[in-house]
Amino acid sequence: MLDLTYDAPAPKTIAGATGDWELVIGLEVHAQVATKAKLFSGASTEFGAEPNSNVAFVDAGMPGMLPVINEGCVAQAVKTGLGLKAEINLVSAFDRKNYFYPDLPQGYQISQLYHPIVGEGEVLVEMGNGLARTVRIERIHLEQDAGKSIHDMDPAMSFVDLNRTGVALMEIVSRPDIRGPEEAAAYVGKLRQIMRYLGTCDGNMQNGNLRADVNVSVCRPGDYEKYQETQDFSHLGTRCEIKNMNSMRFIQMAIDYEARRQIALLEDGKEVVQETRLYDPDKNETRSMRSKEEAHDYRYFPDPDLLPLEIEQAWVDDIAAALPELPDEKKARFISDFGLSDYDASVLTAEVANAAYFEKVAEGRDGKLAANWVINELFGRLKKEDHSIEDSPVSAEQLGELIGLIKSGDINGKIAKEVFEISYTTGRSPAEIVETEGMKQVTDTGAIEAAVDEIIAGNPAQVEKAKANPKLVGWFVGQVMKATGGKANPAAVNQMVSSKLGL
Repeated sequence: MLDLTYDAPAPKTIAGATGDWELVIGLEVHAQVATKAKLFSGASTEFGAEPNSNVAFVDAGMPGMLPVINEGCVAQAVKTGLGLKAEINLVSAFDRKNYFYPDLPQGYQISQLYHPIVGEGEVLVEMGNGLARTVRIERIHLEQDAGKSIHDMDPAMSFVDLNRTGVALMEIVSRPDIRGPEEAAAYVGKLRQIMRYLGTCDGNMQNGNLRADVNVSVCRPGDYEKYQETQDFSHLGTRCEIKNMNSMRFIQMAIDYEARRQIALLEDGKEVVQETRLYDPDKNETRSMRSKEEAHDYRYFPDPDLLPLEIEQAWVDDIAAALPELPDEKKARFISDFGLSDYDASVLTAEVANAAYFEKVAEGRDGKLAANWVINELFGRLKKEDHSIEDSPVSAEQLGELIGLIKSGDINGKIAKEVFEISYTTGRSPAEIVETEGMKQVTDTGAIEAAVDEIIAGNPAQVEKAKANPKLVGWFVGQVMKATGGKANPAAVNQMVSSKLGL
């Protein structure tokens, strides 16, 4: 495996009236577990169902209903922990987090405050140009999602949809290791990528399946280093939490606004109050939602209906043995095996489906050429038409066939683009297109020589100019290519023209 080393990026610095300030960011990412049933009931997790149709009695908080743990949710949490190089706790426990809200019919949420199923781990967040940040994971715990309150369907009433109530969430809590808005978005993106590779969360932010609470504070240069040395949070500023962010762009905008708001307060001699805030993308501002609660405000206590969760190491080992190749490892292998650049390998491994497609194209072929065609021609066309790799009308086998025709000399680059266009729009195989459309490259030196002789004989003035300025040999090559319908081998034409002109 290739050993990839990185430098840490510089922290985001904002210039204030009294000097520079640095950002300190930690995230709590809520990822919906990819299972068909909820955490403690057999109700469906299907998105888009009729309101209040995916609700079991236990989800609705009906009297006497008891929760039953979904083993699939536990397995997905363990798999996620392993993918984040985290410690798996063989004994964990569920607590009740008590609060009232209309979309929480039980009057409490079942969570894991004190004994989470996953302990400390880490994520490498790449920022390009050889820069990367290692972000420490503090914990991952399982908990129930709440329902959804709807306030815009009627001017006088609000509605509640309980379909999401009881859906399993993994809350992934980071340490305050993130130092800028771009890093925060890249961190969420990296978590999403890893979980999609693992199949533990689909990462659909539009559907609310992945959302983040962002904790932001500011400090003076040098204070963060003191925190790192001592792990004493008093060196860092008072943090505010921005709830329920479900857009990479909005995460960055909210962090920037909130940091500047806190700086303005501090430089005006005021204090930053620890609180929960909401981000308004229309106004590009955060606003106060409620004062920040502490654990005792929720009256946590062990859930009396659920025994401590005990899992066996052998079961964890079986899950670990079945883990797929993860993004960092796949990227390193692509660089090593196919000779790709760091950038190309990053693009190709961004999505597991893209990586699988590329590997089929590149198998037994020129990896760099395959990457160029997949990224520039195919991805470029799919992006233009707002399609994903799953929608590609050109299969990996067909694109691989096209690359084989290029390498064998049957077609040149110009013809290859024409063949690709026909294959993309018709679904026909490249080999069949080249054969039936008469697009095979002319490699017969006799035919090429005849075309070269004809062009040279018909342009004596250009011959004299080319002898005086050898760069003009390209004009003759262009004319020969035009005369042969672009089918001549450009390298052979260039060599022959230069030879006949005595250059």
